[in-house]
Formats: sequence, C-alpha cells, structure tokens
Amino acid sequence: METVVRNKEEFVINSRLPVLPLKEVVVFPYMIFPLLVGREPSLRAVQEAMLLDKFIFLTAQKDVQTEEPLKDDLYRVGVVARIIQVLKLPNGLMKVLIEGLVRAKITRFLPISDHLEVKLDFIEDIDKETPAILALTRKTVASFKEYVQLHPKLPDEILLSLEGIVSPSRAAHYISCYIHRDVQTKQNILQETGLQRQLQLLLDLLNSECEILKLEHSIDDKVRDNIQWSQKKFYLQEQMRVIKEELGDEHGMDSDLSKIEEKINQARMSKEAKDKALEELIKLKSSPPISPESSVIRNYLDWMTAVPWHKKTRDRLELPQAIRMLDEDHYGLKKPKERIVEHLAVLKLVKKLKGPILCFVGPPGVGKTSLGKSIARAMGRNFVRISLGGVRDEAEIRGHRRTYIGSMPGRIIQSMKKAKSINPVFLLDEIDKMSQDFRGDPASALLEVLDPEQNRAFNDHYLEVDYDLSNVMFITTANVRGHIPQPLQDRMEIIELPGYLEFEKMAIAEGFLLPKVLKAHGLDKKKVTFAKSAITKIIHDYTREAGVRELERNLSAVCRKIAREIATNSRNNKSYKVTAAGIQKYVGLKKYHYHKRFDQPTIGEATGLAWTPYGGDILEIEVNIVPGKGGFILTGKLGEVMQESAKAALSFIRSRVDELHITQKFWKDSDIHIHFPEGAIPKDGPSAGITIAVAVVSALTGRKVNRKIAMTGEITLRGKVLAIGGLNEKIIAAQRFDVERVLVPQENENEITELPPELKKGIKITRVAHMDEVLQYALMD
Repeated sequence: METVVRNKEEFVINSRLPVLPLKEVVVFPYMIFPLLVGREPSLRAVQEAMLLDKFIFLTAQKDVQTEEPLKDDLYRVGVVARIIQVLKLPNGLMKVLIEGLVRAKITRFLPISDHLEVKLDFIEDIDKETPAILALTRKTVASFKEYVQLHPKLPDEILLSLEGIVSPSRAAHYISCYIHRDVQTKQNILQETGLQRQLQLLLDLLNSECEILKLEHSIDDKVRDNIQWSQKKFYLQEQMRVIKEELGDEHGMDSDLSKIEEKINQARMSKEAKDKALEELIKLKSSPPISPESSVIRNYLDWMTAVPWHKKTRDRLELPQAIRMLDEDHYGLKKPKERIVEHLAVLKLVKKLKGPILCFVGPPGVGKTSLGKSIARAMGRNFVRISLGGVRDEAEIRGHRRTYIGSMPGRIIQSMKKAKSINPVFLLDEIDKMSQDFRGDPASALLEVLDPEQNRAFNDHYLEVDYDLSNVMFITTANVRGHIPQPLQDRMEIIELPGYLEFEKMAIAEGFLLPKVLKAHGLDKKKVTFAKSAITKIIHDYTREAGVRELERNLSAVCRKIAREIATNSRNNKSYKVTAAGIQKYVGLKKYHYHKRFDQPTIGEATGLAWTPYGGDILEIEVNIVPGKGGFILTGKLGEVMQESAKAALSFIRSRVDELHITQKFWKDSDIHIHFPEGAIPKDGPSAGITIAVAVVSALTGRKVNRKIAMTGEITLRGKVLAIGGLNEKIIAAQRFDVERVLVPQENENEITELPPELKKGIKITRVAHMDEVLQYALMD
C-alpha cells in the first residue's frame, strides 16, 4: 500500500493494479488527461479499477502498431492514475478522464486472463532544494517559457498555471506534459528517478527544441517575404500592362514573345522542330515571367532559333581555283588535296552529295589542322573546329537534358550555331585522345555524328528534336591510328600524312614559314635574308621532327635576335644575311648529331628502323655473349611485344644452329644480353625482330654486320619476314642518317611502290621475304 497526498487530499493506493496500455502518449504525475478506450482488455481494466478504488496503472506501448500488447510490449515505468470520470459512448468506446498521481515501476505481471494486472513499486518524488537543483529549475522554467512563446500550438495560459508551482519535481512533471516530442524521449524523462538528472534532460531538450523552432520561424519569414515580393511584382507588372494598353501599346510585355514567334517562323525548321518550338512558346506565354521555368524555356527557344536549319553557303566548284588555293596554303599533301578535288568534281556533277568524313592521321606539325581551314577556304564554306583531347563526358557531344540546372546543347550543336550554315567544314581535332569514365563514352556518341546514314537525324539531348548533319563535311585528325576506336575507323576515310622530307621542309620554310615569321617580327625580305645553307643547317642540326613546328620556332628565334639588334640601335640600317656559319650565334650550339656513325662493320651490333608518333628514328641493337648457364637478358625499357619478338628471334636461331654454323651450345653454357641504347625511352613493337636476329647471329658466329644497312621487319619462328607499318617515316629516318641500303619485308610491296621518288633518292630499298635473305645482305664474310 502507498499513501499519496494531492492538493491536501490523501489517497491510499494498493500496489496491485490493473494496467491500461497507452498509444502515442506518456502520462505524468499531476496531469489531468482524457483517454479514449476501445480495446477489450483495456475496457475490462477500467471496469476493474472502477469496482475497486478507481486507481489504474498507465504505461506506454513500445510499438504503436501492436493491437494486443503483452508484457514485453510495455515500458516498465508508468504512472498510477485516479479515474475522475467515465463516460460510455454509443459506439461502444469509453471516454475516461484521469489524473496522474505517482510514478511506479512494474515488478511482476499477475496471471489474469481477460486484462493485464501488475504488482508495483512506487517511485516517490523527493524535493531536495539544493542550489544546483534550484538553478536548474529556474533555467528549465525560463527555457519552457521561451518554448511556449515560440510554439504555435501552445497557449500562453499554460504559463499562468506554472507560476503557482514551487516544487521542483512538480514543475518538472508539469513541463514534461507539454513538450511535443516522441514517446521514447518523454518516457526517458518519466523513468529518470534522479531529480537533478531529470531537470538536466528537460533543459537540454527545451534548448534543442527552441533552436529548431527559431530556425522554422526564420524559414517561414523568408518564404513569406518572397511570396509578398512575388505578389507585389506581379501586381506591378499587371499595372504596367494595363497602362500600356491605355496608351495604345496593346502588346506591351508580349512584344518579346512576338519576336520569338517571328524568329521561329523565319528559321525554316523541320516540321518536328517547329511544332516543338511552338509548343514551348505556348508554355512560355502561360508561365509567369518570374518563374524559373520561364527562363529555361526562353533559353531553349533562343537556341532553337539561333541554330541554322536551312541556310547554306554556296560551294566554290571551279576546280582550278580550288586547287590553286590548296597549293597556296600547303606544300605537298598530295593525297588529301586529290580527295578534296574529287569531292568537288562529283558535287559539281550531281549537285547533291553526302558530306565525306575524312580522317587525317599523321605526326604533329605536318599540317593536319591547318589543312582543314584550307579545305574550307577552297570550298567557300564556313569553318568550325572543336578539340576532343581529354573529352570524357558523353554530354560534351550530345548535350545535357533540360532537367539539369544550367543545361545546354553539346559541342556539335554549339559549333553549328557558330558556323551559321548547315554545310560547314567541321574539324574534330585530336580524335584519338578522347577517354571515357562513369559519365559515358564520347567516342560512342560520335558514332552517330560520323555515320552518313545516321547523322541526318542527329538527336541532341537538349534540343530533343532531330538535326540534319548530312550536309556537313566532317574532318577528323589523329596522331596514332591505333588509338582511334575501331567502330569510328570503320566510318571514316583515313588518309595518312607522313612526315616531311628535308627538301620538303626547305620548300615549306622558303615558301610559307619565312614570310610568316618575318611579318610576325616586323621584318621583311629587304631587311633579312636567309641563305639556303642556313635553313638546311637548322633543319639538320637543330630539329628532329616529322613536321615543321620546331623549324618555325628556330626561325623565329633568329628573327627575334635580329629584331632586338635593330630595336636597340635605331640608326642601324644595315641588311642582315643569315648564313650557315652564323646560325650558332642566333640559336646556340647544335642539338642533334647526324654524323656517319655506321661506317665500320662491327660484331654483335645491328641497325634497325623505328616508328614514333613524332616521325621515324634509328634503332641500334647491341648483343653480348658471356659465359653463363643459358640466361637471356633484355634491357632498354622494352615493351611486351618487343620482348616476345626477341624470344621469337632467339628460338629461330636455336632451330637453325647447323645452317648458321654456330658451334657453341649457347643455350647451355652462355648468357645472351640484348641491349637497346637510350634506355630511358620506351620501345615496343614487333618490327625489330629481324634486326635482333642479325645482331645475335653476328655475336654467336663472330661475323661482322654491314653498318651501312638498316632493316625493319617482324620475324616468325620459321624465319619468315612479315609486313610492318610506318614505312614512310622509317625511310625518312634512314635518309637522315645516310643509310645506303634498307631491308624491307616483301609484304610491304604496295607501300614501297607508293613511296615518292625523292624519298628513295640515295637509298637502295631491298625486299626480303625470309631471314636467310636478311643474313645474306647484313652479314659480311
């Protein structure tokens, strides 16, 4: 039994009481609260309490969804309450008015079948008015007052009742009743037996709630201000519209929309595009001018009307004039020039022709990009260029959908807007340097652009309508053909641009570079002249490239030095003639040495030819045979393919020991070391196979290698010599190093036939089909 005093009234409470489980509510002592009871066990518990002393134990359910809670579904700490009034409703429910008296804890559940009944331990409220408790009480009450003022659903009258409460524990219970939080949080406060800890929990909770309510008020104020400004702006705009109508300007704000509609009608779009544009225009007319969607639609319509849909430039079909223009801008480049002239000839006959898709592949500096501009000039078309180097997002090609903030068309449509015609020459630069990541594969997006059968209906994600690219002449450029995805190669006509020969560089320097460089530095031919020997020396001793960029830089360096001399002495009127002897004064010591280092025959050394993205080069191979146990060493930063090629060459030699007159059992008692000088430079590819075999055979037999011979070719295990690539660049390298004979695979017969006569000058090209022929030419008796 427990005796409880409330408002000078004493209650004697039995420790055995029926239980009324509560949903979504926690009752505290001193709290008067109406409950709606409808579950059968709960109704019986209320009836049982009314038959006894009208006392009942109230505790919250852990899970609101549980309809028939058992003992494990209830919190162990609750409140003993007195039933003040019971009202039976017509629908079978019961409305019960209760008053919380004292907290209690369930010690055990009693075996009652039709309702829950428990044995309780009562938790007394002990008011120890220590300084800490009094301070916490005051701060908690102050925070609660702020909470009531901030909360929109709590009336100020709650604070009047709080003024008369002097007991800290009662104040804590009273405040807990009115905090709007979840059941778990309020249950934690209820079951806290220490008064100081309970007050601290309340204070932390109130401070947190006050901060949240302040933030909500701040957000509400901002939203209210925005709405008020929007309404004010709309009202003022309506007033302006009415004023303009009174003044006779009936269209007023609609003038911009009328201009857009006029642009749509004049653009001569496809039916699909025009319908889409007019549909978006209707949306724009019905949208408030201040809405975000209005800005998005306006930008879309600006793009739709800015992109060319029908305007074409007239092609220049006079072939002699086109040929003259191409020759004016570029020296050589016979194949691409012929292809352009052929295209113009067919266009002149049939009037309508799908734009060709050409791909210029060659080392840097040979004029691929500038050739695109020259083609546009010769054809009388507009020219646009985009660089694809480093592009890794599909949206760069196809554009972003309009659902994204700041979306815009892809670079294809953007460039068509710049071109201002539907038939420009469109250069896609560095197509071999695209990459891909999680945002998509731009190379796959280009498949549609570069397919003549598909690009008449190119669909940009931003425009959302088909756009015709079939009149565009696409030209792409690349340094390495192997880096272009195979599906793209299949859609393009690939034209190889080899590196320039020395005589071609001389012609380019005299006819193109020198006039350009002199003009750029404020000089002229009267003031500065270059001897041919000076240009030859620059080409030979200061450049090693397939193109002419380094040559142009060196010519610019000479002109800068002369310009400085002239600017320093304004009275200096003398003319300058740059000779070979004076080149060092302007550009310093020579960078490259091309002396004849292959004059003397040697053992275990052979000369190969290599292709690089920047032109051809000489590849020296050295072999040493040392005592050992059959080891095989490869050095010189070699790639996997080149290492396999060396192994294939060694395997061929082992299979032909008798025929090659090799007496020592090198696979047992010797180590073979094959080295490729310039070890910091990566090397790979199969074309050094026959060169490796020659050097190894020479080292094993002691026969000298004719160093005036260079060779290139892939070797098989049976000694066959297979075709190689980059023949033009390799022959150029051989010519540069004064090689007398070059051994080339028989399978490269077609490429040999197409070599220009100037490239064969001074070099004897010998075709070989088997390793026996290679050894016959390369090794000396």
